[in-house]
Amino acid sequence: MTTPDLFAVDDSAGRPLADRIRPRSLEEYRGQSHILAQGKPLRLAIEKSRLHSMIFWGPPGTGKTTLARLLANASGYAFHTLSAVLAGVRDIRAAVEQAQQTKAQSGQGTVLFIDEVHRFNKSQQDAFLPHVENGTFLFVGATTENPSFALNNALLSRARVYVLKSLTQAELLQVLHFALQDEERGLGGEQLQIADEDLQHIARAADGDARRALNLLENAAGLAEGGTIGHHVVAEVCTGQVRRFDKGGEVFYDQISALHKSVRGSSPDGALYWLCRMLDGGCDPLYIARRVVRMASEDIGNADPRALELALSAWQVQERLGSPEGELAIAQAVVYMASAAKSNAVYMAYNAAMRDARETGSLEVPIHLRNAPTKLMKELGYGKTYRYAHDEPDAYAAGEQYLPDELRQARYYEPVNRGLEIRIAEKLARLRELDEAAADEGVE
Repeated sequence: MTTPDLFAVDDSAGRPLADRIRPRSLEEYRGQSHILAQGKPLRLAIEKSRLHSMIFWGPPGTGKTTLARLLANASGYAFHTLSAVLAGVRDIRAAVEQAQQTKAQSGQGTVLFIDEVHRFNKSQQDAFLPHVENGTFLFVGATTENPSFALNNALLSRARVYVLKSLTQAELLQVLHFALQDEERGLGGEQLQIADEDLQHIARAADGDARRALNLLENAAGLAEGGTIGHHVVAEVCTGQVRRFDKGGEVFYDQISALHKSVRGSSPDGALYWLCRMLDGGCDPLYIARRVVRMASEDIGNADPRALELALSAWQVQERLGSPEGELAIAQAVVYMASAAKSNAVYMAYNAAMRDARETGSLEVPIHLRNAPTKLMKELGYGKTYRYAHDEPDAYAAGEQYLPDELRQARYYEPVNRGLEIRIAEKLARLRELDEAAADEGVE
């Protein structure tokens, strides 16, 4: 379908505030200064009408659709839009035909804007390629998902990706003030009064999303009494607003990564913050508890084995008691682990041993380590020269071999010089000295 010209005056009755006051020029646009400030590549491309196919990747409410419309109008292009949620291949063909007809009749180029482009499957995305190549239209896609995972490489190679960021509170306040003052499209004609602290409350609740901020303001304006939006009204409309958290999506994995790396980096404050962000966003505490157990083994290990015990206990508390007791137990485990001595020695040793297990084939168990439950096995020498460690001095059979012959010199576990592993390293060093002495004496 064709979107009306942004500069035309139209009947705005019944349209949401967020739609009525869409910026009509780059000067009215708020946010994304990293790509739209004077001298930035996208700003220059728009001003000089040197547009190219592009992907806008960013959270909801950051102005992806508006920016696409602005660049079309600023460059004199026709603007057509499709939603990947609703459109199919037939709609794509119709858009192509319309773009071809527009170019043939008036010589005008077309911006084809695809909202939620990540919802298109591979064949639907491939349908754009020949028309992008021959210049039938300028392709602009918008997505909240990481294009690296959501879009075909062939399409990505033909479009430049621009990352749009959540609006800051200061930028959201500018958007809200504009809506309150604009008499043509906004709420300026109503002469509404609202305290600065309440506008800031709305900006915080919007969490970087301009559309959400305007929807909250519009809801509050509808409940205004005598032209004043009171504190209680703002508190009411902002109740229940949650932080951005897309279970299974980009933000989800970014936040669990931040939690894990804060623990690894010995930052209890950072770890606690990201834990709370995930819980506040609606993440299942049991999922976090499971990941915390992984952190205990991967990043702390034998430098402080109590971390694993505490992580398992926190998981159990969450299962048995639920919220809020379980979440507090998880917080306790996270803070302890972030403060604990760190070692990835077990993690690295496990990976190295697993690699050898997979790459060296089915190596035989040394005959002295084999089980010998039958007479035949005993006659074949199974377990014959095995030395029972408890019968040896210090319960250690110096010089005994426990790896296959092909890997007898392999060493996987290397304790770090932190926490309990200091003592473990000292013990292993002493045992290796005994092994060397036994080898010098010819002990097999």
